[in-house]
Amino acid sequence: MMANALSLFNNIRPEIRAMSAYHVPDASGFIKLDAMENPYVLPDDLKAQLAQRLADVALNRYPVPTYDVLARRLRDYAQIGDAFGLMLGNGSDELIHLLSMAVSKSGEKVTILAPAPSFVMYRMSALLNHVNYVEVDLRKTERDFQLDVPAMVAAIELHRPALVYLPFPNNPTGCEFDRADMLTVIAAARAVNAFAVVDEAYQPFANHTWMSELAAFDNLLVMRTVSKLGLAGVRLGYMAGRLDVISELDKVRPPYNVNVLTEATVDFVLEHVAVLDAQAQHICATRADLLAALQQMRGVTAFDSHANFVLAEFERDATEVFEALKARHILVKNMSKAHPMLAQCLRLTVGSDAENHSLINALNEILL
Repeated sequence: MMANALSLFNNIRPEIRAMSAYHVPDASGFIKLDAMENPYVLPDDLKAQLAQRLADVALNRYPVPTYDVLARRLRDYAQIGDAFGLMLGNGSDELIHLLSMAVSKSGEKVTILAPAPSFVMYRMSALLNHVNYVEVDLRKTERDFQLDVPAMVAAIELHRPALVYLPFPNNPTGCEFDRADMLTVIAAARAVNAFAVVDEAYQPFANHTWMSELAAFDNLLVMRTVSKLGLAGVRLGYMAGRLDVISELDKVRPPYNVNVLTEATVDFVLEHVAVLDAQAQHICATRADLLAALQQMRGVTAFDSHANFVLAEFERDATEVFEALKARHILVKNMSKAHPMLAQCLRLTVGSDAENHSLINALNEILL
């Protein structure tokens, strides 16, 4: 019986069996600062209105595959003109997966290229869809991490990727890449007929958006999510680009990938988006306070951030600091195994005022 059971695993691709599942730790009883979530909830009056809206949703019917109402709301919110296509996904993760699926070609080597360190799902989606994945290390400075433009351009010319990811701001470093550098990489991608995918997951906390520049670059796709805005639980991502390109990419999207409760929730909340915008502004202000407190700590380098988290590098072993925080019921993200440049780094989500205060006090105790 055991031998037969083991032989069943031969039906599963070896590279899948060699992977580790994406691990999400249990945060029960912890101050949760590991997943870049908005720590604030909707006001009680909006909760009551949303509950009524959701009560009226026809759960017995499939979603409308074109999600016209929600698409119009997102276009108005993100200022995406009708001249551009818009595609929705079950979070940015699904859009990343669908992009890999769309460019994958049977019997032909296809490459996706991205800076490193960056979002783990770029690599994972490429692997799952039989696409070659090439990383180009960032340049690490005292303040942040920037694109290594000569290395990026050389890699694009050598590997001739189908698409190039440019996370802006970048996860896990929190940095916005220099505009001139971005323009050079987008142009290099265009020269080999590659899509340049600007991932704006953290746009609510950034200084700039590339969504307004879609008309200037015919190979540009801009992707966002509502997760960091404060709706991580409903799972919605969206991507804009040339109308004809999005029409082709949309062919690989499952027809009912956005459920009716997600559609109704996001549509309602975007009617009241000023509440979430105010929360994002407060997070930016408290991010500055957290960054300043970290920069005053001995043995800590805190990198500039334009996201809702701060990457901190420790002279002490980062895993020891992580475990010491965990012992104090504070959960952050240990990045020390993610990339050599992050060997002593933790990623700290910007929490509420009280949560940030607890984190700072705990780190001051640990680093004495």
